[in-house]
Amino acid sequence: MLVHALIREDGTVGAEELYTVANTLGMSDQQVRLCVKRLVTEGRFTREGRGRKAELHATTDTVRALAPNADFLRHAFRQDAGLAPWDGVWHLAAFAVPESARTARDVLRETLVHLGGALLQGGLYVCANPWEPYVEEAAHRLGAHGALTLLTTMDLRRGDTREPADLVRRLWPLQEITDRYDRLSRIAQPRLARLTGPVELSPAALLTIAVELAAELTRAMEPDPLLPPQLLPQPWPGTQARRLVARCWAALHGRDQGEPRPALFRLYADITRETTGQATR
Repeated sequence: MLVHALIREDGTVGAEELYTVANTLGMSDQQVRLCVKRLVTEGRFTREGRGRKAELHATTDTVRALAPNADFLRHAFRQDAGLAPWDGVWHLAAFAVPESARTARDVLRETLVHLGGALLQGGLYVCANPWEPYVEEAAHRLGAHGALTLLTTMDLRRGDTREPADLVRRLWPLQEITDRYDRLSRIAQPRLARLTGPVELSPAALLTIAVELAAELTRAMEPDPLLPPQLLPQPWPGTQARRLVARCWAALHGRDQGEPRPALFRLYADITRETTGQATR
């Protein structure tokens, strides 16, 4: 997460920044070296130079992998702003991958959960958002597209439960999701106070705050199925936490002095600005 958070818009990561921020977060140089070595070995980055003078270059696959996360974040803020109301449609995916392709089956199952799906019964998952392009892309990549069935319905029942909000409470771990957003709010509050306060913050301090916020936002949102607000308890803690993070990103963006910044500075600032801006208009 630290390395990904520091990727600049040209796809590079400066080792000097990486070590400085890591040290501020309590990580040792040895941890950073091992992390960089693993990322290079896995083919996620290439490296030029050594030590603190090195520069990492994100591979095409690494950059591409960050795009869906931006899509989900944009959708979350659109939901918060009332720009993505639920149309009452449930999206279902079913698959029957043979035992001989167990790895593909397991990865497809994990992907469906990551995309916000909940298990209805063996091999059948449901999502409240139109996830078909992401599901099909994953199935094609895994060679399992022929075993995939997609369908939609506006009449979903489980036993005697058919009210959408009741189904949500049965199918998704809302308390766990709530706890993660409560933690995000607790992390964001004091950092917002620092960012909007009168004390000047060094570039390293700003980068550190950005990484901390990105890490906690990821921790909160990765297990979040981004259920429509109409199906969630109100007020929803996810909305409040994301508003705090949006204010933090706006403050980070406002302290920009023109020096090279990680791509996520602009990405998150653009997402929050376009959604909250539309909401106010």
